[in-house]
Amino acid sequence: MRKARITLDASFVHGDIDPRLSGSFVEHLGRCVYGGIFEPGHPEADQSGFRRDVLDLVRDLGVPIVRYPGGNFVSSYRWEDGVGPIAERPVRLDLSWHSIETNAFGLGEFVEWCRVAGAEPMVAINLGTRGVDAACELLEYANFSKGTKWSDLRVEHRAAEPYDVRVWCLGNELDGRWQIGHKTAEEYGRLAAETARAMRRIDSNLELVACGSSGSWMPTYPDWEATVLDLCYDDVDFLSLHSYFEPNPEDVGSFLASALKMDEFIEAVVGTCDFARARKRSKKVMNLAFDEWNVWYPKERWTEGHETWRVAPHLFEDTYDIADAVVVGSLLNSLLRHADRVRIACVAQLVNVIAPIHTRDGGGAWRETTYYPMRDVAHFAKGQSLVVHLEGPEYDNPGLGSIPVLDVAASSDVESGALTIFVANRSLEDSVDLELDVRGVGELVPVEHSVLADSGPYVAGVAVNTEEQPGRVTPRSVPFEREGVQDSRVVIAPLSWNVIRFVSKLGPR
Repeated sequence: MRKARITLDASFVHGDIDPRLSGSFVEHLGRCVYGGIFEPGHPEADQSGFRRDVLDLVRDLGVPIVRYPGGNFVSSYRWEDGVGPIAERPVRLDLSWHSIETNAFGLGEFVEWCRVAGAEPMVAINLGTRGVDAACELLEYANFSKGTKWSDLRVEHRAAEPYDVRVWCLGNELDGRWQIGHKTAEEYGRLAAETARAMRRIDSNLELVACGSSGSWMPTYPDWEATVLDLCYDDVDFLSLHSYFEPNPEDVGSFLASALKMDEFIEAVVGTCDFARARKRSKKVMNLAFDEWNVWYPKERWTEGHETWRVAPHLFEDTYDIADAVVVGSLLNSLLRHADRVRIACVAQLVNVIAPIHTRDGGGAWRETTYYPMRDVAHFAKGQSLVVHLEGPEYDNPGLGSIPVLDVAASSDVESGALTIFVANRSLEDSVDLELDVRGVGELVPVEHSVLADSGPYVAGVAVNTEEQPGRVTPRSVPFEREGVQDSRVVIAPLSWNVIRFVSKLGPR
């Protein structure tokens, strides 16, 4: 058995963990909204049409913030279409996803759904086909109390209290030529700055997110970031990052190392932000919103349902196996390792569309394998993200070189006295005997070692959860090999996601 060692010290931290790192994303795409979170007439639907079985899973997942309504969808979206009496709302063509949009679910329904789900709303503005006027009117409708055209319209729509949306995205992926209303960096940077300044005149207590590149593969990256920040650095609070990681059956080792690519992307964007800060002689530190990320199989699903215009087509409904869950866990670790700058992150998406939750129209709802690492980080990554000193085995990859077999992050919560270590094992075959030196964190007692893994050798697409077998892949608790107060040992199974929890002997502070 291969051996590894982790050393932790509470004095060495990456930064405080913002709970919003465990956010998610709801877009009018496929069955994420219709047939996902919203399905009037379903046996589990409440009086608002929200699926209670999905809400239960969302609450258990612990999602703190949800981005809406897009994504590509927002870049030609008229927000006014989704407010007021549902029977009077127009049916539109959705140019982004070649679908029919009924507008039966809109801003008011989303804010109500967020309140029921216990999540904060994060709203994206159309800066593709629209601009400053529409953004200000939307903000007035959402956040102003009453006494003006748009705020009184909200009151007329039976929402007497303002929605109080604090986080706003200034458009979506406008560097991409696929985007309705695609812009150059100069065009977008100016528009983002003008929109931000106007919005702050209505409500100064906002957090605004400017569009970064759609991915590090874009030919305009990172020049896009540099130009946009030069134009709107003083007016926004976050720069966005988007990245999707595609499995490669011919190179599983590279796919399992996706977190290294996320690390590199974040660090490069941080460097670009800090260069912009230096050029402006600014004291403000630009934070990051990694508001789209996930594992995705786009080549297999891209054309499905695009031939016919219809409502809520089945698009991008990936089924995730244990390897996907291990990668998602390691991507979450990457976000934790960069908690000093990444303050918001949203897995795309929440239900059905490349999502941790899956439903059948008129039927049940179940957890994908990727649900569990997301839930673990939302529940247990509290307090500060600790620097992890890892000594352990590596494997060679033709494209990436030497890759650590284990991917590790850790959090320490002084208030509760909890230490949590998150470990992904990238090896398809080898267990790792892992020694945990936590003396630098305090007097601790081991509580639990939870493991998400399959019982047999890895075969792509086999270890999955389905409606018929919703519990095929679920976490299980395993014993510590050694349970010393200051020196514990665990066995990390091949291709597994692990959560190792300690509590202080002295109890919460």
